[in-house]
Amino acid sequence: MRDVAAIRTAAGFFMQLDFQFGGGHAHKAFRHYFREDVLPLLSASYSPKVGEALFRAASEMAQLLAWSAYDSGNHALSSRYMMSTLRLTQVIGDRVMGARILTNMSHQANYLGQAPRAVTLARASVEGGRAAAPPRAMALFSAHEARALSTAGDHRGAGHAMNEAERYFERADSAEDPEWLSYMDEAELTGEFCHCFRDLGQGPDAVRLAVRAVELTDPKYARTLGFCRMVLAQSQLLNGDLEAAVTTARRAVEAGDALQSARFQRYVGDFQRQVSVHAHNPVVQQFNEGVEAAMRRLDDE
Repeated sequence: MRDVAAIRTAAGFFMQLDFQFGGGHAHKAFRHYFREDVLPLLSASYSPKVGEALFRAASEMAQLLAWSAYDSGNHALSSRYMMSTLRLTQVIGDRVMGARILTNMSHQANYLGQAPRAVTLARASVEGGRAAAPPRAMALFSAHEARALSTAGDHRGAGHAMNEAERYFERADSAEDPEWLSYMDEAELTGEFCHCFRDLGQGPDAVRLAVRAVELTDPKYARTLGFCRMVLAQSQLLNGDLEAAVTTARRAVEAGDALQSARFQRYVGDFQRQVSVHAHNPVVQQFNEGVEAAMRRLDDE
């Protein structure tokens, strides 16, 4: 059990690095620790009680490793780790973590533009977790179903999924949650919803929720805060407020200059493409120059 405690402590450490500095910051060290210190333990001798705890801890770390690879832009490696983690959860019948992995797979498919697959995986996570997952986990799974449906342009389905997520979240404190779910708070849920409204083209609602998400997000979750600021900028642009959008995006880039996250870089790149129709506007030109300078600093590091 000391080994299990060590793995859980390491997982918490790597998770915080991931949230604060992006998946690229410590992915190599994380991968080395998993391969050299965690995997060998799975083939050791242990009692059934220790074995179950060990596999649970290993699956939690494996899903973090898959997530950091995803955030780094290494999608093939991330997919392999997600499938391996799913098999780990099946060994011990951990349906909640299994549903979490399906949610992660949906998130990645959505990011890669595979909306139908994202919807299928998200619905599988909701159905797979329904019988065993605590309300907070079900809120997470339903929120990601809403994300996938929003990308697919299904307004009615996305609205229903968001309502379900809210309904589950209202009961979030009524059950004991696994440690890996600790980040799923009001800020996280609001952040998921502002993405939904942005993708549905509902600018005013997206701005309202993005502002709230920025206010609620703890600065230690620097990557999440960067995402929410970029969604706010995109939503302000949807509303036709170019100067406010660029100001918000500039703040996100300045605050996120230490993030080694391919996903954050894509948010910035998407925004640059969206404002490219205003390329001759001095405000946009200054923003683009600032992004280039930030990218050079990141490359130098």
